[in-house]
Amino acid sequence: MQSFRTELENPLVEQEIIELEQKIRAFQQGTIPDEKFRSLRLARGVYGQRQPGVQMVRIKLPFGKVTFKQLLKIADISDEYASKNLHLTTRQDIQIHYVSLDKTPELWAKLAEDDITLREACGNTVRNITASPTAGIDPEEPFDVAPYAQALFAYLLRNPVCAEMGRKFKMSFSSSDKDTAMSYIHDLGFIPKVKIENGVERRGFKVMIGGGLGAQPFVATPINDFLPEEELLPFTETTLRVFDRHGERNNRNKARFKYLIQKIGLEEVLNLIEQEKIANKTKLHFVDRDLIVQPEPPLAIVHPSAEPIDGLAYVLWRNTNVFSQKQEGFYGVFVKVLTGDLSTEKARLLIDAIKDHVADELRITQNQGLLLKYVREDSLVHIFNALTALGLASPGFESTSDVTTCPGTDTCNLGISNSTEMARVIETYIHEFHEEFIYEQNLKIKISGCMNSCGQHGLAHIGFHGSSVKANGKVLPAAQVMLAGGTLGNGYGRVAERIIKVPTKRVLQVIDVLLRDYKVNRLADETFHAYYDRQTKDYFYQKLKPLADLTTLTDDEFVDWGHQETFATAIGVGECAGVVIDLVATLLLEAEEKLDWADLAFEKGQYADAIYHAYSSFVWGAKALLLDKGINVSTQSAVIQEFDAQFVTTQTFEFPTSFSDRVLQINKYEPEEEFAKSYITQSKAFYYEALNRREEIRLSN
Repeated sequence: MQSFRTELENPLVEQEIIELEQKIRAFQQGTIPDEKFRSLRLARGVYGQRQPGVQMVRIKLPFGKVTFKQLLKIADISDEYASKNLHLTTRQDIQIHYVSLDKTPELWAKLAEDDITLREACGNTVRNITASPTAGIDPEEPFDVAPYAQALFAYLLRNPVCAEMGRKFKMSFSSSDKDTAMSYIHDLGFIPKVKIENGVERRGFKVMIGGGLGAQPFVATPINDFLPEEELLPFTETTLRVFDRHGERNNRNKARFKYLIQKIGLEEVLNLIEQEKIANKTKLHFVDRDLIVQPEPPLAIVHPSAEPIDGLAYVLWRNTNVFSQKQEGFYGVFVKVLTGDLSTEKARLLIDAIKDHVADELRITQNQGLLLKYVREDSLVHIFNALTALGLASPGFESTSDVTTCPGTDTCNLGISNSTEMARVIETYIHEFHEEFIYEQNLKIKISGCMNSCGQHGLAHIGFHGSSVKANGKVLPAAQVMLAGGTLGNGYGRVAERIIKVPTKRVLQVIDVLLRDYKVNRLADETFHAYYDRQTKDYFYQKLKPLADLTTLTDDEFVDWGHQETFATAIGVGECAGVVIDLVATLLLEAEEKLDWADLAFEKGQYADAIYHAYSSFVWGAKALLLDKGINVSTQSAVIQEFDAQFVTTQTFEFPTSFSDRVLQINKYEPEEEFAKSYITQSKAFYYEALNRREEIRLSN
């Protein structure tokens, strides 16, 4: 295996951990405003929970890759600082819960010893870059996309271009045209392609842009059928530059990249991306194809006497959870993890049982499971028996019986209903009453605790999201039923349609009606998508309408799954997208901090980073003065234009031409030493003039 310098060996990481500790202390002393501190901790993977006084910590694992040692370290951390549980997420992260804020710097430092980071796992940043878990062993892949995902992750981590955007930004790499990383619901999605030119194989990617789930899902648009591999990083950087400058920053509900495309049009967004190319840190970047090498297979171990604990269960498990890798003689084994929750004790027992039988590299999957790699034929029975002993040998991975869910009201501020318990009862019900659907991989069920789609209900064949309804003067938990979403392949997909809202306790009846109807009335080999289209949306509405009747409610239906008390909505303030910072003093401090970072980057010869920090200082300083006049505009580009209108045309500030021309030099020059030095000097001059101007205004008032 290729060795990498650990996070803790990076002096930047050590500095960040020290700064986090200092800023926690300052926040607790009241010298940092709550809005500013919230944004700061989110960018370091620390997220407020539904329960007061404790935090969720999100651990960023690029494309879900984790070694035995790393998983054991995370388990140790959860035992010491959290709730002795590991929650596997749909973005291939691991989350731990009930962490004291004071302990997060210490926790981060211990994780960094094993090259694990919290940086930019939450907040207005590039979130974890996901990829097909089978990347590198997929029999259908043109090439392994993992090195490209890793290179992009490393390039963008701590990159000032995407450190403080208006909202989060998500990217994925699928391993083949099956699009198992769901490129169509990402801000940028990449699908590997190969071209033969003059007898030479060239690698590239089909590019999808502007997708997203949330309360208003958008399907991404294909913009390039073949982006050469060397243009991947530059293209991504220019796209992020455009989003950072032109994306919404005030209305968080309209601050995703998809809304910028909707607002100004795809053609204009692509024009802006083209204009930004000159400012890029790098123009072409050939990724080291061996950056992520395949792990060493385990030594051959023969178990001639090994017999499965349950022969029939073994056959079912092998048929649904095991596949042949592209590496001859080896198998991939999928492990279903119910609701994505794995106790630390079970994690240790799992590693101990499989460590001599699989490669030292696990992958977290988008449906909250695990992938074991490089399993030999002779080890399959042993692994099945070990998983059975741990309660992890449930068959039907990625089938109808494999329900994806977010944490819901267990820990999330935005959760309306208990999605985790709902998932458990649905899985149990399918195994008991609809066992044939354990084999069905083209009909998936996904649940979110609210409309924001963290459980990906918007791309489910059968989806539910938490809601509520009123009846008899009381509020009861409800589930919005969504149908016919899902992956089509090669970048195309469908968003599920809203059908009807039913009391939460009736979701098993919904499942029963839908599965029985599909079994009885489908045509031979008819997919659920085709069946839905043939029957039409109204057909399903009429089928489910009796379940929405609120005149037949029982007392039990006023209680949510997994609860004993009567339901009550208790939605907090969501932190997933960070906050808008609009305090004048805080913005001026931000501007000063950006200049300090610009100097530091310049001293290290990181001219592109230095220039971008100086640009950010220009913008924060201008926004501060506009806010001082009661003007709150919603994008960086609008800040620049409005500053000209309010301060330059009135000759309060003077520039050779305009503030816009001065600031937007950033996309007119190559990021070289001479321009960086000049641009930082100009930014500093503006910052000090802004400070003086604000002091004059304050004294005059």
